[in-house]
Amino acid sequence: MVGRIPERDIAAIRERARIEDVVGDYVALRPAGVGSMKGLCPFHDEKTPSFHVRPTQGFFHCFGCGEGGDVISFLQKIEHVPFVEAVEQLADKVGIQISYEGGAPGPKQDRGTRMRLVAANAAAQKFYAEQLRTPEAETARKYLQDRDFTEEDAQFYGCGYAPAGWDTMTKALLRQGFEVKELEAAGLTKQGQRGPIDRFHRRLLWPIKNLGGDVIGFGARKLYDDDNLGKYMNTNETMLYKKSQVLFGLDHAKKHIAKGHQVVVVEGYTDVMAMHSAGVETAVASCGTAFGEEHVALVRRLMMDDSYFRGEVIYTFDGDEAGRAAAMKAFDGDQKIAGQTFVAVAPDGMDPCELRQKRGDEAVRDLIAQRVPMFEFAVKTLIAEFDLDTAEGRVHALRRSVPVVARIKDMSLRDEYARQLAGWVGWEDVAQVLRRVREESARIRRGEVRPGPGAPAPSNGRREPVPAAQVAPARPTGPQRPNPADPVLWVQREVLKAALQVPALAGTVFDALSDDMFTDPAYRAVRLAIEGAGGIAAGLGGPEWVDTVVRQVDGPVLEPLVTELAVEPMQVAGDPTPRYVESVMARLQEVWVGGQVADLKSRLRRMSPNSDGDYNRLFGDLVALESYRQSLLKMAVGDTAF
Repeated sequence: MVGRIPERDIAAIRERARIEDVVGDYVALRPAGVGSMKGLCPFHDEKTPSFHVRPTQGFFHCFGCGEGGDVISFLQKIEHVPFVEAVEQLADKVGIQISYEGGAPGPKQDRGTRMRLVAANAAAQKFYAEQLRTPEAETARKYLQDRDFTEEDAQFYGCGYAPAGWDTMTKALLRQGFEVKELEAAGLTKQGQRGPIDRFHRRLLWPIKNLGGDVIGFGARKLYDDDNLGKYMNTNETMLYKKSQVLFGLDHAKKHIAKGHQVVVVEGYTDVMAMHSAGVETAVASCGTAFGEEHVALVRRLMMDDSYFRGEVIYTFDGDEAGRAAAMKAFDGDQKIAGQTFVAVAPDGMDPCELRQKRGDEAVRDLIAQRVPMFEFAVKTLIAEFDLDTAEGRVHALRRSVPVVARIKDMSLRDEYARQLAGWVGWEDVAQVLRRVREESARIRRGEVRPGPGAPAPSNGRREPVPAAQVAPARPTGPQRPNPADPVLWVQREVLKAALQVPALAGTVFDALSDDMFTDPAYRAVRLAIEGAGGIAAGLGGPEWVDTVVRQVDGPVLEPLVTELAVEPMQVAGDPTPRYVESVMARLQEVWVGGQVADLKSRLRRMSPNSDGDYNRLFGDLVALESYRQSLLKMAVGDTAF
């Protein structure tokens, strides 16, 4: 049995694994000031980026949902794996051999479950790719060749062939040291009447990869008429493979998607290959399910789609009926990117692969260039069902399309489509169409009509009383998160940021600060956590230092607060300088000493200079404190602007 992972290895992995590279596999990051990067948070849905990464500190923090931590905790949260597996995964990524303590180094099968499943899928992909070169796979090779794909194309996408034997792949992987339960958990093997058998037989395979490039599943295409299991098969849902969260080709397309702020959604694996071969390198395909909300969130993070009109999602369909069905879904959803969504339908019902075969690469690129806004496509498809040369046809077209346009949630976009609708139908009174669309939209908002298929039934206007116990907020316990913009507390916040981000500059002066200087309970708790971690004198820095402090706190407020302070830029142009850190700590002390001065003045006003023997002593203390305060004030202001 493998022992525990030593702290020195964890520290080395944390240092070697660049957090911006690991996070960058899931989120498009861009510079956000000195030493900071930002992107759309992968842990909650947002339009404006509030997710920040500080490479020099090795930490991330989302100012929207509060998630934060180091590179290890990011991998834990994003992949839903325990600490040990996240460490092992990063160790493999950066090439560090873990020296387990309390046991022998251990064979590879003792590694974390997720890593074993990744290794099994990688071994299976290699096996299938080798099988594609065998005589038995002639039909599979011909399938690709007939679609104008070369051997190099097949190798680039990792294509393979599942042989005819019932358990050929299973036996091959068992000989490599994998266990049946692992192959079943990876979706590679299933139980047959006489024992474990391969999941795929006599099919052309494509490996499906996650954003990090790990093989997590397979898509399999039927080749023979006597195969009755459906045209396409995919790996069943596993720990690794969640069909609503993966896209074929995304590992190749992600950089192009981030750079071009565009993603092209196609329907098949060969369509992705055709698009990329034709120069449309932003193409991806869903795997065994429709392109859904989780897919949308995934590509938006890559596009850095942080404003309503930034980034495009382009759907390609085999024909008008499929296109209209998908377009109508945009109206019935929450329309987060509907205004940036387009439709491209190839002529004669061809898919992108067929279009490339018959008309060449330029035709594929033209298909994308001639995309049509999804709203326009949906409305025009609706009104095309009516004879617009007759008055009756125009009336019926309006009756059918006005409720659809009214469901557009963006008011400006809705009004513009209402005006265009009048022109498409040939209705001279544009104002009348606009008025009808607005009236219908208002009825939808009031719940008088159903906004679309699958929407909840309209309310009858009555509301059932809700017991007070269901609505009364829970009383907050423990320190509450301070307002980052509170001007009274800004210097306390800035000093703590300095202690976490640049401890070498904070120095022993920080360790000497009194806890009483931190008046907010949460900030005081962080100050005590730093002290509990050994203080600045501990000599730690970077991710190891912040992680040590995080271990000293507990609760839903303090842990995110530490990572927040470790990531949030300091209020100074450029990198924090020794002069700046000295000035904010002096300012904190000056505020605290100022409070003591005020307290002494108040006490002296209540005393008689002649009758009270303590008066002269307190007055001397006041003079000394005031002098000290003035020296701190000079250090606090100096040439530093706040």
